[in-house]
Amino acid sequence: MKPLLDVKNLTMDFGGLRALNNISLDVKADEIVALIGPNGAGKTTFFNCITGIYNPTAGDIFITPPGKKHQRINGLKVHKVTERGLARTFQNIRLFPDMTVLENVMVARHCRSRAGVTGAVLRDRTTREEEEAIVNKSYEILKMIGLSDTVNFLAKNLPYGAQRRLEIARAMATDPFLLLLDEPAAGMNPRETDELEALISRIRCKEKIAILMIEHDMRIVMSISDRIIVLDYGEKIAEGTAAEIRENPVVIKAYLGEEIHD
Repeated sequence: MKPLLDVKNLTMDFGGLRALNNISLDVKADEIVALIGPNGAGKTTFFNCITGIYNPTAGDIFITPPGKKHQRINGLKVHKVTERGLARTFQNIRLFPDMTVLENVMVARHCRSRAGVTGAVLRDRTTREEEEAIVNKSYEILKMIGLSDTVNFLAKNLPYGAQRRLEIARAMATDPFLLLLDEPAAGMNPRETDELEALISRIRCKEKIAILMIEHDMRIVMSISDRIIVLDYGEKIAEGTAAEIRENPVVIKAYLGEEIHD
């Protein structure tokens, strides 16, 4: 069976700077894969390449969505990548702060709607039924995420950890087969991190969505990852299980004393 995501020899140059050099990795169905490395290692640049924000200088990005054909997605626009089943969150929260929690999720859900401009204007029966389905699906996602009691709150009024979870809910509203999380635990306190860890595991087990995440919190990385891939200065320097990465001298050296053993 082909991997859901299969990246071959990905390279990204910015003028004379090589941010990624010949990176290859894959993500299989039902996997949680962590992408780690020191600051400036190229992790977010990698995410930007596979989600259409950057067009890589060289290499290939292939996806094989469940039940669909193997396809190359290099050069696709961001919304086209989302339509094909990749959804992401960002290191810096990008919610619509003056919209409600429910509206934030509904906006993302509309990428799966069929009503066009005419339907939106005329509000025919099909459009009304589709809008009702979007509301119901958005509420179901918020319930699964643990935010169903906040549907009418403005996003900006949520606690920080809840805003992080709302970003995940919004990404899930696009019906992804692969969820890309960019530092989901950043800024969270220990209780919020524990809740996040449980949520990520629940998404993988119950929703059957594979996860590729960038994360600096080594405790959560070591706890829930099936595989860990390590970048340093745009190079892939290691790949393995938590136990293998924890004892890898190349990884320890790259981190220069960061808490890779925790």
